[in-house]
Parts: sequence; C-alpha cells; structure tokens
Amino acid sequence: AGLDVAEMPDNKVVCGCMGVTKGTLIEAIHQKGVNTLAQLKECTRASTGCGSCTEHCQQLLKAVVPEFQEESEKVLCKCIPFAEDKLRDIVRSQRLRSVQEVLDIYGNGHGCEICKPALSYMMDMLWCGDHDEDRSARFINDRVHANIQKDGTFSVVPRMRGGVTSAKELRRIADVAEKYNVPMVKVTGSQRIDLLGVQKSDLPRIWADLGMPSGQAYTKGVRMVKTCVGTDFCRFGVQDSTRAGIELERRLEHLYTPHKVKMGAVGCPRNCAEATVKDIGLIGQDGTWQVVVGGAAGKKVRKADLLITVESMEEALQAATLFFQYYRENANYLERTYDFVERVTIEKVRRDTVYAALGVQQGLRERLRKSKRLARDAWLEGDEPRHPTQFVQIEPLEKVYR
Repeated sequence: AGLDVAEMPDNKVVCGCMGVTKGTLIEAIHQKGVNTLAQLKECTRASTGCGSCTEHCQQLLKAVVPEFQEESEKVLCKCIPFAEDKLRDIVRSQRLRSVQEVLDIYGNGHGCEICKPALSYMMDMLWCGDHDEDRSARFINDRVHANIQKDGTFSVVPRMRGGVTSAKELRRIADVAEKYNVPMVKVTGSQRIDLLGVQKSDLPRIWADLGMPSGQAYTKGVRMVKTCVGTDFCRFGVQDSTRAGIELERRLEHLYTPHKVKMGAVGCPRNCAEATVKDIGLIGQDGTWQVVVGGAAGKKVRKADLLITVESMEEALQAATLFFQYYRENANYLERTYDFVERVTIEKVRRDTVYAALGVQQGLRERLRKSKRLARDAWLEGDEPRHPTQFVQIEPLEKVYR
C-alpha cells in the first residue's frame, strides 16, 4: 500500500512519472487555489501518467484543502468535459471516426496530451481499425514504435512468445547489437531481450535485420505472456503452460488496450511465472485451469481475482480472451486491469463475461476477431513510413542551443 501522505517528507516524489514531490503539490494547492484532482493534474501534471499516484494525490487534497471537492463524475479532461463511458456512447451512436471530429463537435477543437491519446485509443477499439488514424494524437512511442529513453535514444524489444526463443533468433539479436553499436543488451523481467540506446534513425533497419515482430514494449497494448517450463521438462508441471502462453500471446499480440497488459501462464500452483500478479493469468492444476485477472506487481501489489476454473486449455484461453475484450471496451484509458476490476468488481466482470449469455459472449469474441484481423505488426511500418520525418533523428535542445 505504500506510505500514508502524513508519513511522507516534502521531498518525497509522489508522482514518479512526472517527478512531482509532495512539497510541490502542497505549494500548488496553496498558491493556485487547487481544490479538485482535475485542477491538481492541470497545475502539476501529477497523476496524468500511469495513474498509480492518484490515491495519494486525493489523500493529499483531503489533508490540505479545507474545501476539498470530491469529483462526482470523472471527465476525460477540461478539453472535452465528458466521462469516458459517455464519450464511447456518443462516438458509437454518432459514428464519429476521427479524434479531430470528436474534438470539433464536443470539445475545444484542439485537445491536449491527456485527451488525444485517449480518444485515439477509443477510435481504434470502437471501430476495430476502421477509422481515420491521427498519428499526432499518439505519444512519441506510438509514432515510432519504440520506447524513448531519457537521453533521446530508444529501446527495441522484439516479441518472444511465451519467453521462448531459438539459437537463430539469438544470433540475429547479437549481430544487430554489434552492427549498430547498441550500448546495452538486457534480459528483461518479462522473459525478453531489450536493446537499449538505439538511435531513432536506426530503428527501421534494426527491425528488418532482426526479422522478428514488435514486442509492443513501448505502448499501451499486449506486452507478453510469461511462462514456466510446463510439462515438457519440469518434474512438477501438470499442464502445458508453455504452449498455452504462446497461443494466448498469438491470439492477442499487436492489439491496443487501455493500458499495458502483462500476462502469465504456469503449469502448476508453484506459480514460477507469477501468473497471480499479472493482468491475466492461467494457472495449471491437476485436471483443471484457473483463469485469474487483475493482478499487479509494480508500485501496487495485488493478487489477481479468480475469474473461472475450467477443464481444458481451450476453455481457459476463451475465458482469458473474453475478459481481455471486456477490459478493452469498458476500462478508462490508462486504467490498469487491477484498478478496473476493483472499480467494477469481479462479480460484475464474471457476470458480463464468463457467465454472460451466449449472445453477449459471441459479441465480445466477434469484435475481438475483427480487431485482430485488422491488427498488424507495427514494425512493418519501417518499410513504408507514414511520414517522411517519422524516423529522422532529432537533436536534444541542449545540444542545439549550446
């Protein structure tokens, strides 16, 4: 749960994404008359990144502001003052197919760094790719399909389904690291390999030389399915978690989500791949599979809730994908699965997915299938850039103005 705000010194960073301290937040509250979370976000940018500090920001407001106002309805941002569920209904019913169209009709006409990425995701999710894509509405990571680092370089993480690779793939990775003088090659906690310190202009050539699909380590989308050894080699494995994890990753890769989605599949209750602290987890047991959702192991640690217990691998995969699409359609942008499950309750999640009427389940699956049919590996864009300067290296300002 972390520290209570009263236990934090003023120099304690509350918002890690934006580097905002407790003292900075208190100063903004006093000097700018802040009394709502929306105002605090606008003044300090706190709670506009991953959102994990929102609870602390609210605690601080309650502690410092005599006239603190609980927001009765959380709107997307001041540019477009609607809650996200209402916006989804508006966009769907009026068949609006571009971010700019929504901003022109219901917003201030230009938007900001909060609402534009959220609306961009909403378009992709609602229209399953059949919309007018506005790249300017996405973060830099989504425009160049790599994760920007603090020095302006990028990291490249190819997809390794289920954490399984081959000698051939490893040789290609090694060759790329040497050819492009990659400063660091690191094994990640997600059972993948990260090439760090890559120049923006090198990205398309590196992707081509790797010959591997994007691992989506830069975006709000499907990251990976971490697996244990399963039944092929492990003495304790009772279910083929490796095959289950690879198949789950194949079914969902290249899709966007409200926030990053990390998954795990384990072949026995020993839980070596930590499925119980993943957004979606498959837990193999003797004769059954448990499907769990809403786990976390970052700033917030949360054991996943049991969604359902089934007999076969295919049933487990079906249940996992039902929840996945339900989360895509109903979560707020930048809301992780663990916050989503807590907000709507696991009982409602079960009711609307694994215990829903057949027609409801079929609708979720069909919309997921449509999105998957139109999804493509983003790294293929290296062959046909969307913009002439998409992969042109830009010098940091401190170098330009020396």
